[in-house]
Amino acid sequence: MNDFEQEIQKEPETPKEEKSGAGEVFEWLESCIFAIVAILLIFTFLFRTATVSGSSMVPTLLDRERLLLQQIGYNDPQYGDIIVIDRTQQQEPPIIKRVIGKAGDEININFFTGDVFRNGELLSEPYINELTATSHDVEFPVIVPDGCLFVMGDNRNHSADSRMTDIGMIDLRRVMGKAIFRFLPFSKIGAVE
Repeated sequence: MNDFEQEIQKEPETPKEEKSGAGEVFEWLESCIFAIVAILLIFTFLFRTATVSGSSMVPTLLDRERLLLQQIGYNDPQYGDIIVIDRTQQQEPPIIKRVIGKAGDEININFFTGDVFRNGELLSEPYINELTATSHDVEFPVIVPDGCLFVMGDNRNHSADSRMTDIGMIDLRRVMGKAIFRFLPFSKIGAVE
């Protein structure tokens, strides 16, 4: 092999660029800023957080637990979903309740037996704290209007919900999101059932 072929086979060594301390700091800051912006965008458009206030969702959720809500793409609440409802128009904090009825449903409650009926069918509600004995001021049966939901807390006798006229049927536009994950306290971290 001649000298010319040997030179072609050898790749020229490129000097390694050493990063200065300032360059490393700049890259680190750039990565941190990118991560912060990404987190802000995710929590602004995709997810939201909420804090449970009070005992209306016992035993499912307890006071001061922190939840992650699905916000984007959540526009068709289903029976049994736990949702957060905006009450800023009433100068009230948001409330957390379970979806019991949707538009067109007839909701009836027998306050003597504690049974809840949707469209004449008895609901199976293993998540409630106790049977529904408190009636509040709404007369039953009720029909859920278009664009609305009927909601109740799981702690039925200690919950302000659609059985009260000052809360009433929930306009779908006031639904802030569905509770999907509990992240505080750490001892109970996990999906919201």
